[in-house]
Order: sequence, then structure tokens, then C-alpha cells
Amino acid sequence: MCYAAPLVGAVVTSIAWKKTKNVKIWWLNLLFYGGALFGVIDHLWNGELFLISENIISDLLLGVAITAVILISWGITVICSKTNPTLAKYIDIKN
Repeated sequence: MCYAAPLVGAVVTSIAWKKTKNVKIWWLNLLFYGGALFGVIDHLWNGELFLISENIISDLLLGVAITAVILISWGITVICSKTNPTLAKYIDIKN
């Protein structure tokens, strides 16, 4: 279930992106979907048939940790794109 938290984040940012069309939200959306996909692949790789591990609580906490790392890395990326003119040209800074 470590994919649950990033998947919730992906759904929320998908809704936000449809309303705002903000490029930064789109980046976050893609990161969340990637985190959720990673969690699903990890469960399948480890042979957890219904994508649920034996210790659900630690699995959910892992999902929260993955989501936190995604948010932190996204925040760093946005800050770097605003402070470095070279990086800023790759983002729609009007949003």
C-alpha cells in the first residue's frame, strides 16, 4: 500500500492542474504518478499478490515518506528554477 499516498497526491494534483494549467503543478503531478507506479512495481516485484504487504502500517508510512520526498524534491526544483535564470527558461514562470 506504499503507492496509496502518492496516488492520492496524483489525483489531487490532477484536479488542481485541470483548473489552473500551471506547469509547476504538472511537474508535481508527474512526480506523484511516478511514485505511485514505483510502489505498485515494488509490490509486484516482491510477490505481494494483491499489492498489500504483511505490515500495512509500515507500508502506509513508507508511502507517506515517499510523498514527502516527492514534495521536497519538487520544492527544491521550483526554487532552483526561480533563482537560476538558466533553469527558469524551462518553466513557465508566469504561473
